[in-house]
Amino acid sequence: MTTNSLLKTSAAAAVFSALALSGLLLTSRLSQAANDKNPTQDEKQKILIGAQINPVLLTVSKKDADTVYLGSYIVNASCVECHTAPTFAPGGDPFKGQPKVINAAKFLAGGGVFGPFTSRNLTPDATGKPAGLTFSDFEQVMRHGTDFDHAHPQFGPLLQVMPWPAFQNMTDRDLQAIYAYLSAIPCVEGHPGDPADTSIRCH
Repeated sequence: MTTNSLLKTSAAAAVFSALALSGLLLTSRLSQAANDKNPTQDEKQKILIGAQINPVLLTVSKKDADTVYLGSYIVNASCVECHTAPTFAPGGDPFKGQPKVINAAKFLAGGGVFGPFTSRNLTPDATGKPAGLTFSDFEQVMRHGTDFDHAHPQFGPLLQVMPWPAFQNMTDRDLQAIYAYLSAIPCVEGHPGDPADTSIRCH
């Protein structure tokens, strides 16, 4: 093979390699771009699901509806079982093979018993604050397990059953959505298991 042919072959190989590499990079970038879009696409789907699975009448008028329904998606997947007692309405227990119906009358009003602990009422008080907490307080509860009610001083200052160590790494967006949803659900008076002075008042 002549030097000229060798040079042409080498050049062709180099071009092919460059094209293949750029193709891989392009594919990688396109895949990455598609993945970058997934959170938005996923969030839209979560918002739609959140709207469908919400079991109570919401007050959304002064809130961002997408944020509220994203909160519904998260809350109805992770908070209802412990904070709604009983969780299911009569005849609506899926564990008994019945079509699932959440107990809307006591939705997130607390009362679940776990040894010496009773789940808290998460519904909004008369000022619209979930469990009577500002967002800053709520964030402290979710990220650090702070028990503002000091309901069980014998166990220390931190919540012992609520899985805040699992929730603490949630995004700010998720926590804001949860808070927005909890502030939009109906108020249920009372605070099972807590002193009367920490009870939720609706009026």
